[in-house]
Amino acid sequence: MRQPPCALNDERGSVVVGLGLLVLAVGGVGAYIGTYLAASSAADAAALAAAPVTYLPYGAKGTPTQEARRFAAANRAVLIRCECPTDRSVEPRTVRVTVKKFVRLPLIGRVAVHASSRATFDPPG
Repeated sequence: MRQPPCALNDERGSVVVGLGLLVLAVGGVGAYIGTYLAASSAADAAALAAAPVTYLPYGAKGTPTQEARRFAAANRAVLIRCECPTDRSVEPRTVRVTVKKFVRLPLIGRVAVHASSRATFDPPG
């Protein structure tokens, strides 16, 4: 004899699907936040590396932008903007950089995460 479908089984299936989607969402948010924090650290490093090079090379391997790019890459990020003014004066100046990193989110795919930072260098006068 065949039994009628049980409503309880349907509810359990919905709960399992709902919990699965919740786990994916929480995991995706966590991955995004982790990538943003890593991008922010990469931007900080890039700005700090570029700032003193706006005056003199100080042992740097290139221009302020090249230094920012090198430090961003060392932190697995891509430099997308560097406002790194150079001149020979000893006035304080601020550099601003923006980097991006990529994260793969469930059900969405690859997403770019941007972060910006700035650093001011004030050489001893």
